[in-house]
Amino acid sequence: SVRAGVEEARRAMLERRAAHDELRRAGEERRRRLAAIAREAGSWQERRAAAGRRVGELQTRRQQAERDVLDARAVPPRLAEDRARLSHEIDRAEARVSAASEALAAGEATLRAAAAEERAAEAAAAEAREARARAEALAEAATERAEAAAQRIRDERDCSPAELADVLGGPEAAADPAVLETEIGRLRRQREALGAVNLRAEEDAGEVASELESLEREQGELGAAIAKLRAGISSLNREGRERLLLAFDKVNGNFTTLFRHLFGGGDANLVMVESDDPLEAGLEIMCQPPGKKLSTLSLLSGGEQTLTALALIFAVFLANPAPICVLDEVDAPLDDANVTRFCDMLDEMVRRTETRFLIITHHAITMARMDRLFGVTMGELGVSQLVSVDLRRAEAMVA
Repeated sequence: SVRAGVEEARRAMLERRAAHDELRRAGEERRRRLAAIAREAGSWQERRAAAGRRVGELQTRRQQAERDVLDARAVPPRLAEDRARLSHEIDRAEARVSAASEALAAGEATLRAAAAEERAAEAAAAEAREARARAEALAEAATERAEAAAQRIRDERDCSPAELADVLGGPEAAADPAVLETEIGRLRRQREALGAVNLRAEEDAGEVASELESLEREQGELGAAIAKLRAGISSLNREGRERLLLAFDKVNGNFTTLFRHLFGGGDANLVMVESDDPLEAGLEIMCQPPGKKLSTLSLLSGGEQTLTALALIFAVFLANPAPICVLDEVDAPLDDANVTRFCDMLDEMVRRTETRFLIITHHAITMARMDRLFGVTMGELGVSQLVSVDLRRAEAMVA
């Protein structure tokens, strides 16, 4: 019975607790609702105040609009007065324009008539000047011919024109001038046909013979020099072909070996094209990376072209080593695996030759494989400083 009472009390307690919780939740909900109502009431009050301000503004704008309407109603009469006044002024201006146009037409007609008279006067003056110039030219020419004739008479006859006229019996007894000119021309042609007498012909012949002998001797010397030069060119071409073929075979063998080393297999060689003469032939690079068909260099990818070009450069260095080799960003198109192959090949070239390689690069793997690094740093803004790091010495110090 006690247990039953306890159970009954527990059920009552749970019911009352549930009722209490329900009342608490209802109270919280009412408080939240009251807060929301208060916020909403404040919002509506603000909106009411704003609406009041808006109403005031609208009333002000209405009053201004009414004043503008009154001002606008006064504008049409004023515009009508201005229109009438402007119409009257336009009529007066059109009348003045018409009068000015008539005056202008009359002036232009007078001007055209004056211009025509001026052109006629200028044409007459020009014709008169031309006639005067022609007459003066004819007079000058006649004077010059008379003076030339007088001078000719004095030179050839040693007398004056008057004395010659007396000798000939006057102008009426003289022969026809045309007949005389024809006879004079015939006699002159006969004299010129005789030709001039060259008193130095024997001396000139001796000088020409001496010059001819000298030219023949120089021609023989020039022919001998040309033959010797051709023989020298032939010898140089023969020696050049031999050296070129020897160097080509050596570079081609090195290129094939280095290509296989860089690509881990495949085949590559150099082929002379377009001519049988090595001195005139072109050069084609034939490449066959592992797993691909034989093709020219232009058909490979960017990385493959870079590795092939490096193999060719190193092949030339193996055939004819140079003291210094500068490589500028050659590893830029390569991935990490190919950069490692490139560095391995570089180590092999350093071991087999005495060439010092200067490499300009931003690749971390390439920089890590170098003996010495040179770089520019900016410790302070605008102040650059050259920094040098000896990696071999640093490695020895760490060890």
